[in-house]
Amino acid sequence: MSDDPPAQPPQPPAGRGTDETGPGTEAGPAAGTTDRRSPVPAAPATGGAATGGAEAAAGQRPPFGRMLIDAIVEGNSVVVTVLAIVAAIVVGGLLIAFTDPVVLSAWGRFFSDPGNAIAQAWDTAFSAYAAMFEGSIVNPHTVAAIFQQKSLGVAFSDGAISAVLNPISETLVNATPLIFAGLSVALAFRAGLFNIGAESQFIGGAIIATWLGFGVSLPPVIHVVVCVLGAFVGGAVLGWLVGFLKAATGAHEVIVTIMLNYVMADFLAWILGTSVMQRPGRSDLISPLIAGDAHLPQLLGSHLRVNASFLLALACAVGVWWLLNRSTIGFEFRSVGANPNAARSAGMSVPRTWIMVMLIAGGLAGLAASAVVQGTDFTLTFQSYGTYGIDAITVALLGRARPLGVVLAALLFGALHAGGILMQASTSTPLTITTVIQSLVVLFVAAPPLIRAMFRLHRATARGAGQNLARGWNG
Repeated sequence: MSDDPPAQPPQPPAGRGTDETGPGTEAGPAAGTTDRRSPVPAAPATGGAATGGAEAAAGQRPPFGRMLIDAIVEGNSVVVTVLAIVAAIVVGGLLIAFTDPVVLSAWGRFFSDPGNAIAQAWDTAFSAYAAMFEGSIVNPHTVAAIFQQKSLGVAFSDGAISAVLNPISETLVNATPLIFAGLSVALAFRAGLFNIGAESQFIGGAIIATWLGFGVSLPPVIHVVVCVLGAFVGGAVLGWLVGFLKAATGAHEVIVTIMLNYVMADFLAWILGTSVMQRPGRSDLISPLIAGDAHLPQLLGSHLRVNASFLLALACAVGVWWLLNRSTIGFEFRSVGANPNAARSAGMSVPRTWIMVMLIAGGLAGLAASAVVQGTDFTLTFQSYGTYGIDAITVALLGRARPLGVVLAALLFGALHAGGILMQASTSTPLTITTVIQSLVVLFVAAPPLIRAMFRLHRATARGAGQNLARGWNG
């Protein structure tokens, strides 16, 4: 008679209990029994002392503190994005320092005076970033001056308050068109489309809004609303055309939008050079000023440029979030973006979805033109569209095609644009360094393995941290 123990039944795979009560249900070991996968007995499910193992057996989430530590150590998408920004700032600081002649001269004598070389590099980079912070967030010197005046019994003046709020105002002004344009590109991403025609849609919205602004006489409140709606319609028409051509003929949206960018840029140059939209008495490409009734109201007084378009941009971000996550149409958008064939098999009209997505995306890009024409410039020139179309792709990528991410990415880029002007004026650092920093941010965000290697992050575990990094832009 053999002394070998009886054969044990095969054990279930990790992650499943031994007792399944129905499809998709999982049960842990019974109370008071020992889990065969671990030498530690399971905690009895009695009384208030049932913690730790009982929570794990019940499938409860770990404590928030533990989740936060795991996210930092393992590097989920948010942590990787933040670290990508930090890495871009560090590399940008090195570029600022080692393109300065004084620093290069000091490093030429590194072995004789290493301390001075390192100090010169640090001071140059720190001074540039300090000036950027003062130009985009707040200038501590103006704040200190106000409190000094208050201590002397001098009341706050509008000019002093405006000086304090001017940096953040400029950041919001620069970020507002990027929010609109970024949402336009991000919405198309979620539906599986690559909208690189925000430039042409911006121009379409700008032309309509400008013409309504100076060529039509309406009551004050109605006038500004009509111009904003006109900007949306102008961009939406261009977006609809892209979606219609893709749905009807199969034309790729990338090719169509690239061609429309050239077409609308040339059309803008032509119309600004004719009597239709050229300012009387001028020979350059500039439109007449829009009426004061068509101006978007300013939020913080006449001395600051931030206006109601920023609130409208935030409202659009909330609307896009609701559309994608809480509406039937948004579900169709995401389904078509994930798998058009499966969506078609489920009874969804893929061509109709393409048209609808591009129509809304074009309208959002048109609203970016409203923020510029009605909010800050009050006229239209050939340079009005700037680089918003290209920057929108960068913002959507950095924001991972999510409305909140787009808003945060636009605010970051708005701060870089606003702070770069003071940085150049104060430290003679080229303004183009802000573009370099933006490019570095996108580069690092697009390469999560590089960030993991640089900061020695652990690989994601089975708990799922960091598993979404490799998703596509429409994921």
